[in-house]
Amino acid sequence: MHIRIFRAPTLAAAMAQVRSELGLDALILGTRSEDGLVHVTAALEPEDEPDLPVSSRMELQPDPVIGMHPGDGLGRHGLPPFLLTALRQAPLETSCSRLFRFTRLPLDADAPPLLLAGPPGAGKTLTIAKLAARLVMEGHRPLVITADEQRAGAVEQLAAFTRLLGLTLIAAGRPDMIERALSRREPLSPVLIDAPGLDLLDPVQEELLVGLVAASGARIGLVLPAGLDYAEAAEIAVAHARIGAELLVAARLDRNGRLGGLLAAAHEADLALTEAGIGSGIADGLTRFTPALIAARLGAIAPDKFMTQAASAPSVFVQAPLRAIRDEPIGSALALHIAAQAGTSRLSQWKTNP
Repeated sequence: MHIRIFRAPTLAAAMAQVRSELGLDALILGTRSEDGLVHVTAALEPEDEPDLPVSSRMELQPDPVIGMHPGDGLGRHGLPPFLLTALRQAPLETSCSRLFRFTRLPLDADAPPLLLAGPPGAGKTLTIAKLAARLVMEGHRPLVITADEQRAGAVEQLAAFTRLLGLTLIAAGRPDMIERALSRREPLSPVLIDAPGLDLLDPVQEELLVGLVAASGARIGLVLPAGLDYAEAAEIAVAHARIGAELLVAARLDRNGRLGGLLAAAHEADLALTEAGIGSGIADGLTRFTPALIAARLGAIAPDKFMTQAASAPSVFVQAPLRAIRDEPIGSALALHIAAQAGTSRLSQWKTNP
């Protein structure tokens, strides 16, 4: 194993050095702060050592017997009857290609803002953190905005992540505040907006989200966790599609492998499947949805070929969990996260003036 230490003023700059000099397969062994610099210890495995597959972090079905019926294993996913029947009309990958739309998340530097919406607890904030980490690793400095000022500690939770990445977080919970926050957008800077968890069956909450979207001009990505009841998931998706949602991001595929709710939501509301969360840390990244990946998760074909397609994960795989990092800047950020869990607020400096 080839080990090196990289030094830079910020964690983001040090990680960029790692990516530039060691490439995409670098492992982060640890970080610390000394003399005003962030020190990142990174390593590169010899070429003859196999990489740790992404699939090792997920609970997937074992390799099936070649030639098994394409419908085998579908029953456990909680699919609605019409989708269960439709999926069995052809090999699963072919059926998935016909039944669902797939696309990439709009994260280009000149793209409209991306607003992630969804019910409370769906996984929006962690998904925003993962996307911000990816963009930083690609050399961008995204503008990150949280509109979630309702949930206790929500701002602090996201701030704990953005500070790790050397980014500034802006809290803007009203449409006029969103407009002012966007005025700070730098040229060619992606924008990520974390919306509050809302119940769109409540007209007041729906009106709030409509206002945030109108003020930001954002494209809406609906975040839903795996394992939801298909009727509930479809109802949530249709409500979000009614106000303009067109993208679906899955969360917690590492915790719940049942896809019935997600697929029912995508089909019923005509949402394009984009990416799926495969871990509980920002270093675990996201995996791009494809027909092959869904077919693998449905249990009809060997999954290992497809779980390594984590093209949308951060460019550097972080071996050590971020919570184990003990340098001063990051320790302060994690202290904020702990404070968030206690319901305290110490981040007024990030909030735009009302």
